[in-house]
Amino acid sequence: MQLNFLVANVRIAVVAALAVFFCHMPFQREGIAEELRMKVWKKYGKTRLFSIAESRAYCYVTDFMSIDADGAPNAYHPENTGLDHLRHAGYPGTSWWKTVLVTDPGNPDRPFVMASGRYSGYYLSMTALKDPARPVTDPARYVDASRVPYVVFPVTFSALNGVGSLGDIGIAVNLSTGESSPFVVGDLGPRNHPLGEVSIRLAERLGGREVSARTGPKEPLGEILYIVFPGSGERYPWPQSPKNVERIALELLASIGGAEAVLASVGRPSAFASAVPSKERSKQL
Repeated sequence: MQLNFLVANVRIAVVAALAVFFCHMPFQREGIAEELRMKVWKKYGKTRLFSIAESRAYCYVTDFMSIDADGAPNAYHPENTGLDHLRHAGYPGTSWWKTVLVTDPGNPDRPFVMASGRYSGYYLSMTALKDPARPVTDPARYVDASRVPYVVFPVTFSALNGVGSLGDIGIAVNLSTGESSPFVVGDLGPRNHPLGEVSIRLAERLGGREVSARTGPKEPLGEILYIVFPGSGERYPWPQSPKNVERIALELLASIGGAEAVLASVGRPSAFASAVPSKERSKQL
């Protein structure tokens, strides 16, 4: 998914940078949180979720990152030569592999092996987000982790009220570099897993080099800000084209007020200026 998201609209960088400040600051005094129209909304594990006033949107920051290859047609191979290790698919030896790999319609005790196409011989892995119009054994039914920026919600997190669901759209920002990307909520992960599991493509778009589902990025990316827009998947059902994802993300960003409205609600832009060193601020903006 080739989305030149940050360059397409400078306002995204401005809003994202402001959101970085809002979500990242400790909010030691209740009054400050109110002035910023942000507040701690929920807590999942060690991660705090901050609500954005007058919207359903929320954000969180985490430095945890694990890489998901699911949905990529070359994710898993019977000889363990795919993008990811077979143990991450639970096969063989577990009962939960059927939540990762498509079962063979002719033998439900074994994974389906693609018999044609570029990735003939590979197991077909799936994502929880699907294109229902396509057959179960069609790789295009699933969200390709190597091409589509997506995040993974642990099943225990997805069960929380108001956090959104599969197909919802959001924006991720690398706090160290300012690199950003839209994303979709594309898969569900293990119970009680930390927030921060992302597709190969999202990690790459946030600055990851030599990203591997087996080992992670070559170097840690540091803290990442995630802004999620619950309900957006219902308004704009999956699948969506790359251009539509970009357009929708821009609309959603505008719906929370854009840079001008956020600054007006804060009423203290100097606080933002003093909180971010000038060198880092120039990178973000």
